[in-house]
Amino acid sequence: MRKPEQELAEIKSMMERSTRFLSLSGLSGILTGTYALIGAGLAYGWIYYPNSPIGPPSAEYNDSLLHYVLITALIVMVLAITTAWIMSQNKSKKKALTFLSSASKRFAQALFIPVLMGGIFCLALIMRDQIEMLVPATLIFYGIGLVSASHFTLSDIKYLGYCQLILGVISAFLPSFGLILWAIGFGVVHIIYGTMMYYKYER
Repeated sequence: MRKPEQELAEIKSMMERSTRFLSLSGLSGILTGTYALIGAGLAYGWIYYPNSPIGPPSAEYNDSLLHYVLITALIVMVLAITTAWIMSQNKSKKKALTFLSSASKRFAQALFIPVLMGGIFCLALIMRDQIEMLVPATLIFYGIGLVSASHFTLSDIKYLGYCQLILGVISAFLPSFGLILWAIGFGVVHIIYGTMMYYKYER
C-alpha cells in the first residue's frame, strides 16, 4: 500500500506537468550563450579593429558597421530560438511530455510579447539614431519576458531574468560598456544558467 506522501507527490507532479512548461533544455542555454559570445566577439572586432579581414572596410562607414552588427545579432537570435525549439522538443519526447501544450503556449506568450515589443522599440531607437540605448533595451525587455515566463515553467528562469534586468539598467548608465554587458548577459550568464539547469534537471 502506497504512503500518503507518495500519493501527494504524484498528484503534485501531475499538476505541475499540466500547468508548467518543463521541457526547457539546459544545453540549449549553453549553446545560446556560445552563439552570443561569438556574435559579440565579431562585433567587438568590427568596432575596435575595423581593418580586420572579417569586418567592414572601415569604421568610418557607420551605416555599414551598424548593418553588420544588426545582422549578426539577428543571426544569433534565430540560432538561439531554433536551438531552444529543437532541443526542448527532443527533451519532451524523452520525458514523454506534450511539447505544444497549453502550458507551453502560455510560456511562449509570456516570454515573446515583451521580446516582440522590445524589438519594435529597438527599431524606433535605430530610426532615431539612439544606438547607445539598444543594449539596455534588449537586456531589459528580455529580462521582463523571462521573469514573466517563469510563472509557467521552472522557477529558476526568473534568476536569469533578474540578471538581464540588472545588466540592462547598468548598461543604460554606462553605454560605453554596452557591448561587454550585452556579452555578459546574453553570453556568460546564459552559459552559467544552462550549465546549472543541466546538472540540476537533466543529468
